Amino acid sequence: MTDLIIGGTSRATARRFDVINPATGAIAGTAPNATRADLDAAVAAAKAAFPAWSQQPDDALQAACTAAADRLAAHAEELARLVTLEQGKPLNGLGSRWELGGAEAWARYTSGLSLPVRVLQDDTSGRVELHRRPLGVVGSITPWNFPVMIAVWHLLPALRTGNTVVIKPSPYTPLATLRMVEILNEGLPPGVLNIVTGDDRGENLGGAMAAHPDIRKIVFTGSCRTGQKVMQSAAATLKRLTLELGGNDAGIVLPDADPQQIAAGLFWGAFLNNGQTCAAMKRLYVHDSLHDAVCDALTAYARTVTVGDGLNEDSALGPVQNAMQFATVRRLVDDAKTRGTVLCGGEPGDGLFFPPTLIAGLKNGDPLVDEEQFGPALPIIRYSDVNDAISAANDSVNGLGGSVWSADIDAARAVAQRLECGSVWINRHGAIQPNVPFGGRKASGIGVEFGEDGLAEYTDAQAIFS
Repeated sequence: MTDLIIGGTSRATARRFDVINPATGAIAGTAPNATRADLDAAVAAAKAAFPAWSQQPDDALQAACTAAADRLAAHAEELARLVTLEQGKPLNGLGSRWELGGAEAWARYTSGLSLPVRVLQDDTSGRVELHRRPLGVVGSITPWNFPVMIAVWHLLPALRTGNTVVIKPSPYTPLATLRMVEILNEGLPPGVLNIVTGDDRGENLGGAMAAHPDIRKIVFTGSCRTGQKVMQSAAATLKRLTLELGGNDAGIVLPDADPQQIAAGLFWGAFLNNGQTCAAMKRLYVHDSLHDAVCDALTAYARTVTVGDGLNEDSALGPVQNAMQFATVRRLVDDAKTRGTVLCGGEPGDGLFFPPTLIAGLKNGDPLVDEEQFGPALPIIRYSDVNDAISAANDSVNGLGGSVWSADIDAARAVAQRLECGSVWINRHGAIQPNVPFGGRKASGIGVEFGEDGLAEYTDAQAIFS
């Protein structure tokens, strides 16, 4: 049973809350229910630790972050099992072990990044250098879909650039993050990394973090609606923001694609983590000439995928993570069943289990097409002219990711350049990389993560003239 970690030590709370295993409905564990006073203490500890941490030599910061990656690797199986218990995803395949492997890889890559001084001018009129300075205390608010990996995406660049951190995980999935912060604190000075958790039923810790005068930056991954609230709360203190928000990613299948060859890629592009992925494919536009063949190939593949308790090593997909998200998926699927044709799935199972669902015959304007379902349901939309498909794909307030599927890479690239989204993949979907900036256009976010561009977002620029 892990308590809050504040100032490098455990801090018990008067109340705890239950964390539910979505596969069974049983209690997976309990987490501390923090108060505003706990949050203030965590921010004060991070603020006190900042002067010494921010003055560490660059090689010392790099070494500390590399050690953090080593600790993630050493505790990967323990953390993976906690993720499966509280989030529901399988241990195997593209599940929690895969998430922990990705977290370690991201941590290790980020540790090796740097932001050296840039000389902008050096001539007879003078020298100008551009330095990058850490911001101070960074507040991290993470979601429930990838609780460890997204936490690493937030924490490592903050620590690498000399910032200190207070992290608040989702109340649905706090257990693995609590344990990870406990593990990472074994190699960090007190106060550099702190964690608060709460059930969000009383204290609005996320809102308090966004408004807190001593937090200089908020990095948030989650829904567009919550991102707007974070931005509003942060305005009074002019915080720096990185917001990675919802997506309603479109895939476009061009008429020369091979349905059999792309079926597995289409499926996992849509159903990775049971569709509970910001950059998962949420809409699929297929040319009329191969629409039926793609539907047949996708349906055949979907029927080979085993859905079950994530602790069962044979499961490829688990349950929907929580009842609220399950209700959203069910509402959208039930509506889509009255408008289109169910190719597979469509009926919920026991508890929070929902089978992979494919529904054809839909169009823009239908709720399952227009809204982000964030779950195991994919609408398939027929098109005849590629220009119409591009217009339909762009007809969304979101702009996180997109994909084009074709045997002609040049033709696919030409379509990709016309899509209004931050990332476009050809013949795959959602394959983010730690060396490539990732962020959204339109309502899908502000700022980028990953690579040197993402690292720079945890700093202020300072020009020195001499």
